[in-house]
Amino acid sequence: MNTGKRQKQRKVLLMGKSGAGKSSMRSIVFSNYVAKDVRRLGATIDVEHSNIKFMGNLMLNLWDCGGQDGFVENYLTHQRNHVFGSVAVLIFVFDIESREFQADVVSYSNIIRALEECSPGAKVFCLIHKMDLVQARLRGPLFDERVEYIRAASEGFRESVEFFATSIWDQSLYKAWTQIIYFLIPNAATIENLLQQLAEVIDARELILYERTTCLMVTHVTRGLESKNPFTDRFERISSILKTHKQSMAKHTGIPAGSANFAEMQIKTGRFMFFITRLTENTNLAASIPPSEQVFNAARVNIRLVRPKFAELDIASKPRPGIQQAFAHSAESERERERQRDSSVGGEVEYRGKGKEPVGMGEGFGG
Repeated sequence: MNTGKRQKQRKVLLMGKSGAGKSSMRSIVFSNYVAKDVRRLGATIDVEHSNIKFMGNLMLNLWDCGGQDGFVENYLTHQRNHVFGSVAVLIFVFDIESREFQADVVSYSNIIRALEECSPGAKVFCLIHKMDLVQARLRGPLFDERVEYIRAASEGFRESVEFFATSIWDQSLYKAWTQIIYFLIPNAATIENLLQQLAEVIDARELILYERTTCLMVTHVTRGLESKNPFTDRFERISSILKTHKQSMAKHTGIPAGSANFAEMQIKTGRFMFFITRLTENTNLAASIPPSEQVFNAARVNIRLVRPKFAELDIASKPRPGIQQAFAHSAESERERERQRDSSVGGEVEYRGKGKEPVGMGEGFGG
């Protein structure tokens, strides 16, 4: 495993006017809150810093910035370089029901200028939030109108800024944050390539990779008939279901929601089979396959065999047992040291055995 690599840290700014819903969405996505619980959250004072570990190899340095006018003015003047320097992503949240929308856009424009000056290579995402408060028939036209207005104020980021309509009460929040996280993952293309190879080997109609703690989708591979699936929001719906399931497990077991996980979930029908299982320490894999017990059993075996290959992509994975033991018990007797050395050697042999190429799998999975 790539234990010698350092975690990749990315600075993320979460900004918007006070009351727009920044801290609520952050708490739902990263702290396993449910929508009804965010009412007890207070206003953010100045900047709240969070270091969030994602998929083992990515550390999000999230700055939740208070949106009161005094704080924003301070960000733009006295703390300009400190706040807007070395930024990878700016997430700006607009309240769809704000009575001062034009003033909100002016504030956004000033922030965009500071970002362009200090971090010209940053990526900008705009979340037009609280869409559940708008009548369903009016949401599309109102969203398009706001997007056009905001884009015009986006200065040098006008062509690259991405927009999402979001609400904490449905899966739209997961859709937006999935895209944000995908942009930040340094080895997303490598993961996708390996996932594509696995899908071909096990004849999967669809494979979906989820981060275990947040339940956010990392990436997916869709093949064959599944590409015509009319439910285009199915990935975010599964995220929402998994999140709710974690909350239920936490409630009934007393385990913190962030640590509550399940070993495997299976659904079998006459038209398809679907299961979610652990892939690595940091990820779950959802698979949709043909309705065949042979295909189902072979898929589970091959996924188990390929886990070490995916684990290599988790840069912060645990070191091998032999490495851990090499630095332990330095003051023990010679006999105890020999016993530890023998144990370390055995651990190395066992690890290499697990990493051998599975029967029937392509060269891309070689150990």
